[in-house]
Amino acid sequence: MKTNGIGAIGDRIVLENEHVRVWLVELDPGQIQSRHVHELPYLIVPLTDGKNIMRFDDGREVATDEKPGACLWRMPGVPHELENISTWQYRNVLVELKTPAAATPPAP
Repeated sequence: MKTNGIGAIGDRIVLENEHVRVWLVELDPGQIQSRHVHELPYLIVPLTDGKNIMRFDDGREVATDEKPGACLWRMPGVPHELENISTWQYRNVLVELKTPAAATPPAP
């Protein structure tokens, strides 16, 4: 799943249907995830503590401090890579949303 220097968003897809694509992401200490870009809005649910650096193609660097079970909402953006700067393996579940938000049902 790599084209034009852009890698996969995660290590493997664990579920996909017409509404969502769910990835498992695992990074060992010091490992850098391949450069990738998110084309869909997505939710990250850390499974472990996360001490990472996101490096964007536009020059920005953003440090992360994630806690297991927290939810992080992100919109599509510029290509970037993720480096695990901790001494432990970082893991998360990343959920891409393929469909627009459902309309609110009418009140009874």
